[in-house]
Amino acid sequence: MRSARLALAFALVVAAGSFGWVPLAAAQPAAPRPHIVYIVSDDQGWKDVGFHGSSIRTPNIDQLAQSGARLEQFYAQPMCTPSRAALMTGRYPHRYGLQTLVIPSAGTYGLATDEWLLPQALKEAGYRTAIVGKWHLGHADRKFWPRQRGFDYQYGPMLGEIDYFTHSAHGTRDWFRNNQPVKEQGYATQLLGKEAVKLIDGHDPTTPLFLYLAFTAPHAPYQAPKEYLDRYVHIADPARRAYAAMITAMDDEIGRVLRALEKRKMRDNSLVVFQSDNGGPRSAKFTGEVDMSKSTIPADNGPYRDGKGTLYEGGTRVVALANWPGRIQPGSVVDQPIHMVDMYPTLARLAGAPLGRNEPLDGLDVWLTLAEGKPSPREEVVYDIEPFRAAVRKGAWKLVWQATLPSQVELFNLAEDPAEKTNLAGGNPEKVAELQQRIEALAREAVPPLILRAALGAVKPVLFGSVALPGEEQALEKQP
Repeated sequence: MRSARLALAFALVVAAGSFGWVPLAAAQPAAPRPHIVYIVSDDQGWKDVGFHGSSIRTPNIDQLAQSGARLEQFYAQPMCTPSRAALMTGRYPHRYGLQTLVIPSAGTYGLATDEWLLPQALKEAGYRTAIVGKWHLGHADRKFWPRQRGFDYQYGPMLGEIDYFTHSAHGTRDWFRNNQPVKEQGYATQLLGKEAVKLIDGHDPTTPLFLYLAFTAPHAPYQAPKEYLDRYVHIADPARRAYAAMITAMDDEIGRVLRALEKRKMRDNSLVVFQSDNGGPRSAKFTGEVDMSKSTIPADNGPYRDGKGTLYEGGTRVVALANWPGRIQPGSVVDQPIHMVDMYPTLARLAGAPLGRNEPLDGLDVWLTLAEGKPSPREEVVYDIEPFRAAVRKGAWKLVWQATLPSQVELFNLAEDPAEKTNLAGGNPEKVAELQQRIEALAREAVPPLILRAALGAVKPVLFGSVALPGEEQALEKQP
């Protein structure tokens, strides 16, 4: 009788699988803890990958999307430092004062040291943790540096923007390995890829690995080796040509990393996530510290409005994918809201890392959404909360509130208008009031932006510590 019941159960499972009823993740036995390779590009436009229809060649990224899940409502913060902080903490940046702009090269502040970061949680769970690439969460004091924040290994720049060939910013070389300055020749993107491959080649596959591979490409300045520029000679605009070349160079390095995982027989048990840190810039105000005001701005965010630095979809909805052979359905499209803060609890669960030492998380575990296409648990997206502007989404409704005078309120239904072309605020006063109340509540919990305090501290001695009067001769010449 027992064997008959087992046979019937087996037949039902087979039949269900034949009709596609059993999700891929559910049909597999429990997976061992995955290696995690988290790849972040810098200022890449939503459309600037092959799988979104771009002419820029990204075959390795495209293959990851084809054999994994495209994340078509994946949200980051509108700028670099806040996005990276959101990933590392699982918390919105207004919780700890990093919500506004980025940490500038002369900035002395960083990500609060009482935040328990993702690499710390994974390291405590037995992972080897490594950052290869850009940090941009504090550089003026070593207490903010990656090795002090849970990473066993570090290689690359601390600042937000460097020259790709000299590895310097404002004449200061910004290139480190395990906290020690190093002087190396080469193109930054290729050096980062080479280091990631070297790290994987020397890694013991029986120990789970967390590799945070944070490219500086294709952030300005727009620079690439001649061999890559020559692939895009048909692009007349020099900024767009260099930008395209930078993305293809980055894609080649991603391909080398994937092959290294395969060589070490780690690929089948590796979760690979790829995303841009924010939307591509559409204004020279947001390309970085290098003056790009006389150049075209090459990033393309496809149908989405505006770009980096703004609270519109073009600044915050980013190109993203997740890939884990046998665990994430190949060719799937997840068109549900996921925010960067969600990756902390999702990765921690997969890694068996206990939560509790962290501050209260804003992130939600979205693994079943990634792996099985189940509804996202995220009903709200907080784009940003700043003293002068904010945006929040509940369901399909999104409110963008410019609070400085003259103030402006915009309400969009993203289900019907993802390009944010039609402001529905006038016809929906109750929805506007509801979302404004939510923003006010979040703002009451916010820490003031650290950059405003730093800027006031820098400007105050100049403006209030001296007197600006015309010289005596100049005054005599100009008197009536």
